[in-house]
Amino acid sequence: MLRKIRTTLAILCFALITLLFLDFTGTLHAWFGWLAKIQFLPALLALNLGVVALLVLATLLFGRIYCSIICPLGVMQDIIARFGSRGRKRKYRYSYSPAKNWLRYGVLALFIAALVAGIGSFVALIAPYSAYGRIAQNLLAPLYGWGNNLLAYLAERADSYAFYRTEVWIRSLTTLLIAAATLILLVVLAWRNGRTWCNTVCPVGTVLGFFSRFSLFRPVIDTAKCNACGLCARQCKASCIDSKHHAIDYSRCVACMDCLDNCKQGAISYRRRTFGMHPSKAKKPAAAPQDASRRSFLTGTGILLGTGLVRAQEKKVDGGLAVILDKKAPARHTPIVPPGAVSLRHLAQHCTGCQLCVAVCPNGVLRPSSGIMTLMQPESSYERGYCRPECVKCSEVCPAGAIEPITVADKSAIQIGHAVWVRENCVPLTDGVACGNCARHCPTGAITMVPSDPSMADSPQVPVINEERCIGCGACENLCPARPFSAIYVEGHECHRTI
Repeated sequence: MLRKIRTTLAILCFALITLLFLDFTGTLHAWFGWLAKIQFLPALLALNLGVVALLVLATLLFGRIYCSIICPLGVMQDIIARFGSRGRKRKYRYSYSPAKNWLRYGVLALFIAALVAGIGSFVALIAPYSAYGRIAQNLLAPLYGWGNNLLAYLAERADSYAFYRTEVWIRSLTTLLIAAATLILLVVLAWRNGRTWCNTVCPVGTVLGFFSRFSLFRPVIDTAKCNACGLCARQCKASCIDSKHHAIDYSRCVACMDCLDNCKQGAISYRRRTFGMHPSKAKKPAAAPQDASRRSFLTGTGILLGTGLVRAQEKKVDGGLAVILDKKAPARHTPIVPPGAVSLRHLAQHCTGCQLCVAVCPNGVLRPSSGIMTLMQPESSYERGYCRPECVKCSEVCPAGAIEPITVADKSAIQIGHAVWVRENCVPLTDGVACGNCARHCPTGAITMVPSDPSMADSPQVPVINEERCIGCGACENLCPARPFSAIYVEGHECHRTI
């Protein structure tokens, strides 16, 4: 019964979190966006201490239920492992293996060092929620979009508007390849050995494993009923049951409850921890002296932050009756981060690169960075669209506090950058035709068209930018007809300011 409850909750959480990355309408976030905010590492970086405390308390009470129910990467591994156990020969393929503490704590130490040093690329690579986010965003979202477009096509043929087309595009080839490599690695590990990633690589699993050692409720082996058949160990995805010694390594047990249903003798039950229990039940895992120091090291590192920054990238723009060149991203000296990010430093201290903001951006502005130090963290560029003043989606969904919640009124007064005019690209000067597109579409009226030659009133008009009024939304850059580089582009600000 406990296994069925756990499985049902896990599937429900997994499906809803996946849909948060796939839903291009943005409607699901209003109902289930909280599922992203209760992920352990994002909550820690956002300093949502209430959420962190609840997750730790839940672990102290029930074991690593976070890993088996809430974490999408953990549930995905369970799904893969289940398919890998098909067939009689593979049904009982697991076996007990001692904990590789040197690897677990070594990866954790590197993870903490990366947080402190601000190496956001390494943090994004192994953070579990972020790893699943890039898989969902880069591999599943395109399939979801193409499926939607197929339904939209069929609906059009039936004179129905139940579906509408959405644009499917690769936001970052580098991130796509990393997502594919991560998925392949996880499939191989989970198919062969179940929860290897969770118990040897995942830093969240290592942290929660420490607390899980002291959980109040846990699977317990009754030595009076156990006949040492080893069936529980051969079906344990975490490889944490030592059936010969009737012991369970609770730091690696993810409370999947599989052992309870698979024990033919009814020798394993999930019950309250008994202090002063029989030695055989408390035999393992025994804490070595060095483990205690590692735990102390681990406990003191919980609230350290880390991360990175941005670069720009190429993108396609709308066509027309004539063939035109694709727009290309300019070489910005300072990256652009969305309103609510406060500053490049603030984003770097909180962002885990989960790409949820990238997934929900309706304007095609955000995409994951390809920079080595800022890998998979969000960046802004205006080749496909611009940051519309009425949109605050990214600030609403960010679970790590990297993009703080803002209102539409707040956004219209936040300066994230300023426009820069490039004379040699301007259409009135290169083609001798009137334009003024940038001035017409500037939402703050920061651009004014003036004669290029002050002594000649009828000379071609070119833009003049009032940097004090410009908020860096990118409307001018996006709507500039010059190709492949716009005649006006936005240079980011390291610290945002209110105007």
